[in-house]
Amino acid sequence: MATLEWITYQQHQASLKDGTVVWKVRSAAPKIERFPQIYWKDSSPWREANLWAQARATSNDVDISTIQTAATSLHAYANWLETTDTNWWDFPLRKSERCLVKYRGALIEMRNDGHLAPSTTAQRMRVAIAFYRWLNGVGLLDSNWPLWQDKQVQIRFMDKVGFERSVLVTTTDLRIPNRRVIRENLEGGLLPVTIEDRDIILQFAYAYASEELFLMLVLGFFTGMRLGSICDLKVATLSQALRDPTSNELFRISIGPRARPPVATKFGVTGQVWLTRLHLERMIEYAQSSRRLKREAEACADNKDLLFLTRFGNPYHQSGTQKSAALNVEIYSLKKLAAKHGISSFENFHFHQTRATYATELAKIALAVSDTAGAVAFVKDALMHKNEETTLQYIRFLEKAPIKSAASNAFTRSFLGLLAGQVNGE
Repeated sequence: MATLEWITYQQHQASLKDGTVVWKVRSAAPKIERFPQIYWKDSSPWREANLWAQARATSNDVDISTIQTAATSLHAYANWLETTDTNWWDFPLRKSERCLVKYRGALIEMRNDGHLAPSTTAQRMRVAIAFYRWLNGVGLLDSNWPLWQDKQVQIRFMDKVGFERSVLVTTTDLRIPNRRVIRENLEGGLLPVTIEDRDIILQFAYAYASEELFLMLVLGFFTGMRLGSICDLKVATLSQALRDPTSNELFRISIGPRARPPVATKFGVTGQVWLTRLHLERMIEYAQSSRRLKREAEACADNKDLLFLTRFGNPYHQSGTQKSAALNVEIYSLKKLAAKHGISSFENFHFHQTRATYATELAKIALAVSDTAGAVAFVKDALMHKNEETTLQYIRFLEKAPIKSAASNAFTRSFLGLLAGQVNGE
């Protein structure tokens, strides 16, 4: 099977010296951590795929996380190519025998069998098409037949103020539509937990989880920060917290690539997060504790200022991602322990639900004292959303809640009345 490996990539520049090619490090170009490389089962590199990743990474207009995601999709494609003994350049006259057409059919079959999510299916095909567009554009693929047929489709979307708009985009006949299940999901595809479940989760984590996981859950539930940002918080971030001018009990901390010190955020957004005095003091207390200072002593110079470190002095997050393998393992163990105690609050729980819970509670407060427009603006700033459409999801979720509750109560009364009538009739 093909393999996907991650390297630290440093750009080099070639020059001729005495008739020999000499490679020199481009000191002005920064190193790229977790740069993807795909290898075939015989350990030879997939040069074209790796070159595509390199071209995108050095263009400075594609985020490294996007390149990593694309590489994961191409790795799956490489495995399919080897499993089916298909060449990636195979585009014969018969359309049904072309590699991309066969791959599209295989993806749809895996989706229909439940092995792939509709979104994953659509993404893998989209990445494959983008890769071949690049190959065709730079002249690395020469086919006597068209790879696909381009066509125009209408895409509907919500603008910044919540109105529906549409735009024509160019796509291909190989595109796989994302036939999503219609359900009430919020940002990240997850629903919030109830306040009762939130408190149970925090109480159980306080009793049985590490202090680090407990504090991260507190930050997630009461600031709405993503796990990647929480894992990248610095001690200096807390020490530079500013009191909010509207309240003596509310503080702001700066996060994002332009914050000082910088803190990782999704999409590289820079902004401020609200933190209560109680939570800020608790985090500062932990930062100065002997437990954390021992971990800091084990850390390398680049990581010593991180608020949260593993017991080996390593960061919790993976560089260049919003993921934390160490936290995932501990959450999994905590969920198993909760199940043994008969606690259902952890069932299907994901860390990102802390953000959804915070957002819905904040939106509920905002709607109680302001109109929809004011609530959207308030929640958007607090969660550092890129656009209002994401924030509107929370507002609409809350606006539907009373309707669903009334409908549920009415149906329950009707059903109980029906049962009572049947009993009396007997």
